[in-house]
Amino acid sequence: MSDVSRETPSTPDAARRAFPSGRELERAERYVELLATAGVERGLIGPREAPRLWDRHVLNSLALAPSVPQGSSVADLGSGAGLPGLVLAIGRPDLTLTLVEPLLRRTTFLTEVVEELALRNVRVCRARAEELHGTEAFDLVTARALAPLDRLLGWGMPLVRDGGALLAMKGSSAAEEIRAAETVLARLRCAPPELLTLTGPDGSSTATVVRVVRRRDAGLG
Repeated sequence: MSDVSRETPSTPDAARRAFPSGRELERAERYVELLATAGVERGLIGPREAPRLWDRHVLNSLALAPSVPQGSSVADLGSGAGLPGLVLAIGRPDLTLTLVEPLLRRTTFLTEVVEELALRNVRVCRARAEELHGTEAFDLVTARALAPLDRLLGWGMPLVRDGGALLAMKGSSAAEEIRAAETVLARLRCAPPELLTLTGPDGSSTATVVRVVRRRDAGLG
């Protein structure tokens, strides 16, 4: 592994606010080290992203945490390097996370991180979301920059329990994606989507999220 001290960004004060528990902060710091070294070396994180791992990726992902009910089961689709799934697992040990990722090199990395950080609330599942339809159900499904909303709804909503929700982390195109997904939203009988700006536990980091609730009468497969 490369020189960790050279490549790993220092821990900002915002991270110390976001992970107030010493154990959580230690795990978050080690995760950032792994992203900056093994994650970059294996092509899961771009080398230019390494200096911005805390604010652009980790704290941005943790901004979801205050909106997730206590004790929820969460599936993170296309988890990749573990964003936001692993961050939620570290910052919210009350949650149960399933990291859904079809690519072997990514699931190998995720499994190594889970084992090294001793995250007992995480399961790594090598599969496409569609392969879990009809066999798995979760309180929440998350995804970060995975696909346009209309496609993501087809993958994610069949995995959401009645009354649960899909939380799609989006960028500036979020409102446009909602408009483009109107036909799919109607077909799947989803509740009207909400476009939210969520603030993380550090008090400053934010995330743009589209929240779509599965209505209890939706009758999805």
